Amino acid sequence: MQHPAVPELAHAVNQPWATRPIHWVATAAALAAVVAASAFLQPDPATAAQTRTETESKAAAPAPDPATIDYPLNCGTAKPVVAQKASGDLDGDGRPEAVAAVHCRAGSGTPPDGVYVLTRSRQGTPRIVATLVDPKDRVTAQDLRVRGTTVSATLLGYSSPDVPRCCPDRRDATKWRWKNGAFTRSTSGEARSV
Repeated sequence: MQHPAVPELAHAVNQPWATRPIHWVATAAALAAVVAASAFLQPDPATAAQTRTETESKAAAPAPDPATIDYPLNCGTAKPVVAQKASGDLDGDGRPEAVAAVHCRAGSGTPPDGVYVLTRSRQGTPRIVATLVDPKDRVTAQDLRVRGTTVSATLLGYSSPDVPRCCPDRRDATKWRWKNGAFTRSTSGEARSV
């Protein structure tokens, strides 16, 4: 009994669904269109890398070092002393700021503090962006802390010029909050005598 060599193939060529050269051309054109569309819809590699780098640099940049700043204090020949420091992201931009309580070195007494907020410029150099307490206010800061967008400190001062500068007799629990592009100051009630 003789069997045709390949009857299935002979039968398939005569079917209407059999592939013809035009089908292969259409398939190739459709595949080329899909590849071109996927290349067109992908993000620009340079932009994606730059965005990732910017995000990493924001997260990786530490708060400014308060010891590297020139403060607006007139200490004569002495260098200002950073008495306290704290850091945190006060404005919510992903980059931490530093807060420093700074005063002139004094042989005796209690020198007044300036409390400053520091950030980094676009070039990465530290700079002062806000003065929370001016040394002219003649107060000393204690317990300087940063929590969220709030800076807090206990400010020690004097009820009158007759009080010796070694012994502050007033205490204010003070907070500064970053709100609408500025720091707002609040105290927890009236100043108390120490």
